[in-house]
Amino acid sequence: MVSQKVKITNPTGLHLRPAGIFCNEALKYECKVTFLIRNTTANAKSILSILGACVKEGDEIELVCEGEGEEEALKAMTAIVEHGLED
Repeated sequence: MVSQKVKITNPTGLHLRPAGIFCNEALKYECKVTFLIRNTTANAKSILSILGACVKEGDEIELVCEGEGEEEALKAMTAIVEHGLED
């Protein structure tokens, strides 16, 4: 298991389009990809779980990857968030 904290910089947070980009990136990896925010664990491979976490701009989430390819997944997920969840 590997994890890293990252700050959400997208002006809309993890809502609609950015959440879809986030989810699609997580789906590329076999490992389990989740994130923690405000005592809540959300599945990064589920758009409903992401939207349900109500992540806003400026929030800090802790990405957690567990399983095969976890380090590669964490690096990619961190990069996509740091680049503002843009296409």
